[in-house]
Formats: sequence, C-alpha cells, structure tokens
Amino acid sequence: MDKLIIPPYLHESDKVVILSPSGKIDKSFLKGAVERLTSWGLHPVLSRHAGSSYGQYAGTISQRLEDLQAAMDDLDTRAILCSRGGYGAVHLIGKIDFCCFRKSPKWLIGFSDITVLHNLWQKEGFASLHAPMARHLTVEPEDDFSAQALRDILTGTIVTPEGSFSYTCDTHKLNRHGTAEGTLRGGNFSVFNGLRGTPYDIPADGTVLFIEDVGERPHTIERMMYNLKLGGILERLSGLIIGQFTEYEEKKQLGKDLYGALADLVKEYDYPVCFNFPVGHVTMNLPLINGAPVRLDVSKKEVRLTFQL
Repeated sequence: MDKLIIPPYLHESDKVVILSPSGKIDKSFLKGAVERLTSWGLHPVLSRHAGSSYGQYAGTISQRLEDLQAAMDDLDTRAILCSRGGYGAVHLIGKIDFCCFRKSPKWLIGFSDITVLHNLWQKEGFASLHAPMARHLTVEPEDDFSAQALRDILTGTIVTPEGSFSYTCDTHKLNRHGTAEGTLRGGNFSVFNGLRGTPYDIPADGTVLFIEDVGERPHTIERMMYNLKLGGILERLSGLIIGQFTEYEEKKQLGKDLYGALADLVKEYDYPVCFNFPVGHVTMNLPLINGAPVRLDVSKKEVRLTFQL
C-alpha cells in the first residue's frame, strides 16, 4: 500500500467539528470538549445531532450519518472529533462518501468504537488519530500528557523539521527485543476483529499492529488472537504492540495472566513485541497516528515508538 495521506496540521482559529457517530453522550462532556479546544485557540463547533439520543445511540443512523458526512464535506472544517465510542459506527461505514473529503482531508479523532472509522479511513488512503475524546478533554487537567500530545500532533508542534516524533515507555518482562519498521495500524481489538474478512480489515503485511480493549474476558481476547494466528495475520506482521486491557477479572482461567497467554501465542515469531504500552481505555492513552509509518524499538532499557512522517 502507498503511504497514506497525512491531513494538514491545524492553525489558530481552525474549525473542529465535534460529533457523535456511535453512542449518546452526556452533554456536559460536549461542553467540556468545546471549552478545552477553545483554550487551544481552535474553533470548535457541535454538529447538529452531537447531543441527540435514540436508544443507546446519539441519534438515528441517518442523523449520525448526516453529521459525519457534513463535517467531511465542509471545506472549512480542519478536524473531526468523535465525542465518544460505545457502539454504532459500523452502521455508517458503507454509506460514507469521500468525494469532497479527498479535496480537503482533515483529521479524524477518536478511539474505541471509532476503530471502525479508522479502518475505513485507511482503506480510503488517509491517516487518522487514535486519541482521547470528549470525556477525557473534560475531566483531565490542563497539563494532562495525552491531551497535550493530541494538541501538539494536531498543530504539528510535536513534529521535528525532519517530520518525526517519538514516545518512550517502560520495558516489560514479556517484551521481545528488536526493531521493526512499518505502518502503524490497530485500535480496539474486538471492534476491528468484527471487521475481519471484510473490505475494511487491517492488512497484515508491513503492519506494526497495536491492540487494546475494555471489559472483555481473557478467553475472549485469546480467542480473537487465535483468529489472527489461524488467519495467517500474526506471522506476517512487522511488529506488535499490546496495549491496555481493562475492566475485567483476572482469575487466570487460562492458566496464566492475559499478557502471559498472549505472549505464548506470538512466541514463535521473530518480530519485536511490546507489552503494557500506554494506549487504551486509560488516562495515559497516547495519541497514535493510524496509518503512519513508524519505527518500533524494543530494548532492555526502553520502548520507543517513532513516527516518521
């Protein structure tokens, strides 16, 4: 696959549309996101149905699609912040038109259920931002690292003149050392696993894959990993980043903890593997550019993920 298009960085007063393509959201978080983006010097605008409610969703399928398509088509909009995940983005995936978007690419921001849209964006040739959403921007303080990193990526201030920036994190006893280069892809494990075998599946070759999840039992995670293994995906990866798996009971029903079970599943491959990377449904949820070329260095001293834009 050719290198994906990186949307332009934002400048002061640029328009950011906040919309809700999946679950309905507490309107206080919409207000908080508006305040945070305004404090960054941006111009946030709520979509027509951002605070709507239809069962568990933020409006009907047609309402959510209308908001997303309008933001994508608007030449003045420079970024689209998804207010939250939940469930529902899959309703939209086959109905979105990229005709106008291709003339005016913009950042898509979100994680969790928004993984559906990240996969779609990559299929269409665009990078996107797996990053914190409205609740995080509302409840976390001004100096929150993940929020600041999101701002700095959007504005390009984190990027060196050579077009790179890096994250470093601590080592883990299960890490496999090595260096890999490839395209960063991934997100919520159960969400993108639901797209396996479709045109929106993640390609394996040349991929540095990252996964995270919330509220899934260990045997469910292991089953999904076996899907990747038996489907020939794991053997073709360039590298693997195991993020945060939260809100589950660790009863060691697999005979060992979850990370240990996942380590066993990938022990036969020779690419670097990083465990406990700070991405997922946690406060330290580092913004990652889905579809960007990266270098993953896993050593005894640290883990470094470098974006090579």
